Amino acid sequence: MNRIELAALPLMLALALGACGEKEVPAPEAEEAPVMMKPGNWVLTRKTTGYNTPTVTPAEYQAALKQTRDDKSCLTVDAAGVPDADVLAGTEGQDCIYKDKLVRKGRLIATLSCKAGEGTSEIVLEGNFTEDSLTLGSTMTKTVGGSPILRTTHDVTGKRTGDCPMT
Repeated sequence: MNRIELAALPLMLALALGACGEKEVPAPEAEEAPVMMKPGNWVLTRKTTGYNTPTVTPAEYQAALKQTRDDKSCLTVDAAGVPDADVLAGTEGQDCIYKDKLVRKGRLIATLSCKAGEGTSEIVLEGNFTEDSLTLGSTMTKTVGGSPILRTTHDVTGKRTGDCPMT
């Protein structure tokens, strides 16, 4: 062996021995399948948990807290898994659009902007869903002429009951 080969021998030996203790690189984890709400007939139950207007009386407030309403709707879901904003708004708004939204891994956080009679409503939603159920908190602020006139909060639960009828 020549001098260069002899000089490189300790380095090659160290590299060979160092490789013996290396662990195998783990395989990448499989990505979770996305959780998507399934379109179809849904029953959304809204239980009022808060009701405030500039003139609300204690009796009106207590009466509002006893309100529970079931809405039956044909819910559509787009290709990205985003449910129809008008169905989520219920009677608190129409012609709704998403101002912002996060729909990921069974979680929905969104703000809807809707028409509401002579004014507008902004509805903030946050909660969880599966393909056939949902549980959301909802806060709606109705504004007329630039002034807020009503704020409601609801616990919203939903259950898919089947396919929408063919029209």
